[in-house]
Amino acid sequence: MRDRPSRVETLSFGCRLNTVETEAMRRLAEADGRARIVVNTCAVTQEAGRQARKAIRRAARGRPEAEIVVTGCGAEVETQAYRDMPEVGRLIGNAEKLNPSAWAGAARGPGVVMDARTAEAAGVTGMAEHTRTFIPVQNGCDHRCTFCVIPFGRGRSRSVPAGTVIDEVARTVEAGGREVVLTGVDLTAYGRDLGEGISLGGLVLRILAEVPGLARLRLSSIDSVEVDEALLDAIAGQDRLMPHLHLSLQAGDDLILKRMKRRHTRADAIRFCDDLRAARPGVVFGADLIAGFPTETEAQFARSLALVEECGLTHLHVFPYSPRPGTPASRMPPVAPEAIRDRAARLRASGEAARLRHLAAQVGRRVTVLAERGGTGRAEDFSTVLLGEGPAPGTLLEVRIVGHDGTRLVAG
Repeated sequence: MRDRPSRVETLSFGCRLNTVETEAMRRLAEADGRARIVVNTCAVTQEAGRQARKAIRRAARGRPEAEIVVTGCGAEVETQAYRDMPEVGRLIGNAEKLNPSAWAGAARGPGVVMDARTAEAAGVTGMAEHTRTFIPVQNGCDHRCTFCVIPFGRGRSRSVPAGTVIDEVARTVEAGGREVVLTGVDLTAYGRDLGEGISLGGLVLRILAEVPGLARLRLSSIDSVEVDEALLDAIAGQDRLMPHLHLSLQAGDDLILKRMKRRHTRADAIRFCDDLRAARPGVVFGADLIAGFPTETEAQFARSLALVEECGLTHLHVFPYSPRPGTPASRMPPVAPEAIRDRAARLRASGEAARLRHLAAQVGRRVTVLAERGGTGRAEDFSTVLLGEGPAPGTLLEVRIVGHDGTRLVAG
């Protein structure tokens, strides 16, 4: 007998944390049994909100019988814009979206996330699919970068207790998961609110020690200036912690970093990458960079552009600056839109060139790959590897790299 098709459809925008939470919400909504379209929104840029609202209108035309439920950071910081949409049935706030009662009855809606003091486990063991599972261990942010509204969408920084995280990792491994990615809004703030004397580095070391069956552990985006000594030691000495780090850098000019209210300098970023590369040869860095932050001159942008080479970045996430209502940056003198677009394009081109150089440098090497579906896998440095048909998803195998196609390494 075939399973009954799900009456719940989900649409997720923005960060990896949203993706994980969307899966958890799908299960909660399915348990309630009603026909629904769950839209997990993002507020990091104006474009993210525009895309979400466009998708809501399209979804309403396609399934007029389904209730459209909107949640996520967009619902928190742009509440009225979603409330005014006739297609939207109701809003569920970020603080309540993983609470089963919010899906079984009437939700209070957005507006209470700043009162949240604990982080809930997402219960994502079933997402392992024999390869990679993202496990949220932290939520919210206590910093106030001048360009960012996410703290107002996610609330204060709060951490999932270490024992809960370790249990979740263990269940993932028991379900067939080979690789776990720890994720959060401000991941390197992990543990400060728990009163347990544990940091992100301490959590990593406990996971690796207490879940010996876990083949690979990764970290999502981190703030390099907040990395603790235990995490530095883990990166340098734990082979099961993968040598790929994505850094929240945002800019390469000290005055722009100060106006962003970031907590590191240009020299801090370069030194961090140099020190980690010395401690863990072969470590690969990605980074978030913003093009065209208010007041940014061409000379200041050039320092961000130069950071790609000076830090040895290979995977860039480039964001054209987008003013967010209510943020201090939105009141600063803006950069002309055409200059923002040009600078973003130049950053992306520099990142693409760096990525191609990295791919070319892997040719001839033997690397360990975790096979995924579709005849591909992931190397330890997170490069996609074309394996061809054969290896079952979840298989760890050593291969020789014989070339690349511009985006993926090719195994021979």
